[in-house]
Order: sequence, then C-alpha cells, then structure tokens
Amino acid sequence: QVQLVESGGGLVQAGGSLRLSCAASGSTLVSYNMGWFRQAPGKERETIAAITRSSAGKEYSNSVKGRFTISRDNAKNTVYLQMNSLKPEDTAVYYCAADRSSWLSMAPNNYDYWGQGTQVTVSS
Repeated sequence: QVQLVESGGGLVQAGGSLRLSCAASGSTLVSYNMGWFRQAPGKERETIAAITRSSAGKEYSNSVKGRFTISRDNAKNTVYLQMNSLKPEDTAVYYCAADRSSWLSMAPNNYDYWGQGTQVTVSS
C-alpha cells in the first residue's frame, strides 16, 4: 500500500504559478498511474490531470489544458503538477492519487490511494 503526501500549495495572485508535489512512501510509484484532482467548496471532485507509469501518456481536463503540466520522477517517487496562469477559479484543495489499473483513467472512482490534499488559493 502506498502513502501519498501533497505539498506546495499556498496563496498566489491571479496569473501566478505554483508547483505541487506528491511524495510517495510504502511502495514505489512506478507501480501506479497517477492523477491530480481538486475539489472546491460545494463542488464535486474534479479530475484535472493523469499520467501513466512511464510518463508516455498524459491527459488533462479542458479547464487546465495548456496551463497545467503533470510530470513524475519515479526515481524520487514523486509526482508533480506545475500550474501556470492561475485563475481565481483554480482555488481548491488539490489531491494526488494512485491507480493500480493498467489503463490511464480520468475517473476518480478508479483511483485506489489518496493523499490528504493541499490548499491552493488564487486571489484576484
């Protein structure tokens, strides 16, 4: 079983950037496809990016495509989310999650292990 810890969240002005990290322990991340998700108050959890074990495949939601980049460093057991051109509507708690299945999924229900989340607040 893998444990995931997100970091890098904070308060940033609109147009700014943040890089989130998701560090894994208890298992090697290379065994999992990984995803980033977010949830704003009163809204459902949204999948924003996913990456395959080898980094060969990546998918993004339309809301972040062109602004956010998912990457991973399996040697460091860490997944990243580079967020550029941030908007107030990006304000949410951001989560990373690990998926044991063979195909890349954008569905939160397919993910098996979750971190506790990190808050991102974008001011206008």
